[in-house]
Amino acid sequence: MSDSNDQRLYFLLQRAAHRLRTTADRRMLAAAGITTAQLGALFAVRDEPGLTQQRLARALGLRESAVTGLVGRLTGAGLLARRAHPREHRAVVLELTDPGEAALRAAQPEIDRFNAELRELLGDDGFTGAARSLRRLAHWES
Repeated sequence: MSDSNDQRLYFLLQRAAHRLRTTADRRMLAAAGITTAQLGALFAVRDEPGLTQQRLARALGLRESAVTGLVGRLTGAGLLARRAHPREHRAVVLELTDPGEAALRAAQPEIDRFNAELRELLGDDGFTGAARSLRRLAHWES
């Protein structure tokens, strides 16, 4: 018979995700003026030159409609720019602007601090094991 706590894994993951997201959002807003969702989009655009909104949606695991709003806010803030796709008539390519790069640089020390706190809380083995397990869950196809 399994431990009753095992049955709460999904609940605990949801609760932990909420706690981490709200804490990280507060810290990212203070450090760089952006949310963690915006930070993820900026990193994705930086890390994959020529990224389209459709590919950004897949990379972030979001619906395209949600990404449209996210990209709209980031372009409105001057952190991202849109340009015509070189081969696809109806697609646009997203580019990180200089202020977008500056936001990523401003966020990095807080990202490092946050990860160091999590590593201290979980221990090195726990941090590494949690990251490995969450990566597997994030790519799990049932």
